[in-house]
Amino acid sequence: MTEMKTDSTSYPGSPRWLSAVMLGCAGLFYAYAIWNAVAHLIAMAQNGLTGVGWVTLLFGVVFPAIVFVFAWAIGRRRNAGELGLVLLAGLGIVAVFWLSLIGYSILNMSDLVTVAS
Repeated sequence: MTEMKTDSTSYPGSPRWLSAVMLGCAGLFYAYAIWNAVAHLIAMAQNGLTGVGWVTLLFGVVFPAIVFVFAWAIGRRRNAGELGLVLLAGLGIVAVFWLSLIGYSILNMSDLVTVAS
């Protein structure tokens, strides 16, 4: 009889503290994106915003938090390197969204602001 050996080599995961440090550092970058979105919302709201302006700019505030939670949900059961890549990809998505939001708010200022002085 031949024995079938299954090579079930299990790789040890990353230490929890390393994943926590990586999550915390990435969280600071996501918080910076939220901070910028709040500052942009306050600057635009000084001139008065329409309903579309409020929805658009408030979504810009909430979007980085949504992406952070989604990236954490994807990478929470992975090792620290894979978690870092997922969080970095999420930051790339947030950066592209932020540049799109800035471009949209500049090009469509008349749709977002009620009174331009």
